[in-house]
Amino acid sequence: MLIGELSRRTGVNTHQLRYYEGQGLLQADRGANGYREYADDAVLRVRQIRGLLAAGLSTAEIAYLLPCASGEAPELEPCEELLAVLRSRLQGLDERLDALTRARDELGNYLAITEQRHARTPATCEAAPM
Repeated sequence: MLIGELSRRTGVNTHQLRYYEGQGLLQADRGANGYREYADDAVLRVRQIRGLLAAGLSTAEIAYLLPCASGEAPELEPCEELLAVLRSRLQGLDERLDALTRARDELGNYLAITEQRHARTPATCEAAPM
């Protein structure tokens, strides 16, 4: 199938499909006319890529994991190296969530204090508009 049909069947635009190919996540043969030609299993592969991207994995991590993937979800073969990648990514996401929570709490504190001061003595601010 040509790239346009793969795009229609997966809902992924052609630019992204070419990006996946460039990252080594998706393979295409070239026809005599130079057009990309994808095998029927490319639809499944794109769905696997999209699922893994939705889980927060990078394309480099996905390239590592794809040989262990089966099914649309996808299901991953449970080897130690793969589990280590998943654990590491989850830990990184947890750290980012913790940092965002701390930043949100700090911003909330600034807002509460500033609103209290404003309620007592309203003033005009000289901060540059955003």
